[in-house]
Amino acid sequence: MLKRKFGDRLGWKRITEREYIQTFVQTETFEGYLSFLKMIKVKEPLYINYGEKMLCIADNAYSWLQQFPKDKHHAVTTMFNDKGEIIQWYIDICLKNGVENGRPFWDDLYLDLIVLPSGEIIQQDSDELEEALANGIIDKYLYNLAWNEAKEIVEQIKEGTFSSLHLAKEYRDYILKTNGSSTLS
Repeated sequence: MLKRKFGDRLGWKRITEREYIQTFVQTETFEGYLSFLKMIKVKEPLYINYGEKMLCIADNAYSWLQQFPKDKHHAVTTMFNDKGEIIQWYIDICLKNGVENGRPFWDDLYLDLIVLPSGEIIQQDSDELEEALANGIIDKYLYNLAWNEAKEIVEQIKEGTFSSLHLAKEYRDYILKTNGSSTLS
């Protein structure tokens, strides 16, 4: 059984005060849901270690913009610090994106890609994907789907054509300006 994860992250106890906005967007470059989570107050900051790099990805006044592209096998979370600067893009490889009870979700396929502002790409959780296949949680089709999606995204990032990265700030500004009440043109 795949884990279904929601953009509003209501179960995340670290956040004690939040603002949340979501909207559906349809443009030439993107169709799907956008969600925006602002962490007004957190119990404690969250730091992630990537080898020699230690990044704070959740703290007071930090925000996460999530893109749920329709009919794609990934969801992209752009993490911003309290100054609105991008900390990282976190790409979840998934079976599908959808909406349940009005809440955007993704069905996680374990494999993740992290892209840092420097352009560095970090692949994460391939061990979890291998374990899911070995334990019969996923079949060979889903295993191959995850790897193929990840490879395609890495190629697009290297070519500069993975638009979710380039549009993150624009979408953040849009959702804050409109409060998610209209659509992009």
